Amino acid sequence: MVSNLESPISNFESNMALPEKIHLEIVTPEKQIFSGTVDAVTVPANTGYLGILPGHAPFLAELGIGEITYKVGIRIEYLSCSWGFIEVLPDRVALLAQTAETASDIDLKRAEEAKARAEKLLSSKDPNVDFARAQLALMRALSRINAAKHSAS
Repeated sequence: MVSNLESPISNFESNMALPEKIHLEIVTPEKQIFSGTVDAVTVPANTGYLGILPGHAPFLAELGIGEITYKVGIRIEYLSCSWGFIEVLPDRVALLAQTAETASDIDLKRAEEAKARAEKLLSSKDPNVDFARAQLALMRALSRINAAKHSAS
C-alpha cells in the first residue's frame, strides 16, 4: 500500500530553501541611512571586506573604515562608513555604524581637503603629531572620496 503522506525529509528540505533577497538596514546614532531589500552586500569589516549573499551563515563582526556597496538588480549603490558592528543572518544584514554617508550626501571638496590635511600631518616631522589618528583620518577621507567618485561615474 502506497501512502499519500509527504515524507518528513522532503518537507524539511522544502522549508530550508535559501532566501532570494536580503533585507539591509544601515543605521547611525543620528538616523537610518537605508532600509530595503537587496541582492548582495559588501561591507568593510575590521579584518577585510566581506561579500554577503542571501542565505549567508549567521555571524557578528566589527565594522571598519571603508565603502559599503549593495546591489539591487543591475544597480550598485555606494556608501562610506566607519566603525560599528555588522549582524548577518541568512535573510537580513544590519549595520550599526558610527558614521555612514550615501555617496550623494558626501561633499567631495570637503573630503579632498580632509585627505590633504591628513597627508600633510603624516608627512610631518613634528613629534607631537598623532600619526595613528592622522592615518585613520586619511582612511576615512579616502573612503568618502571613493564612494563619491563611484556614484558620479
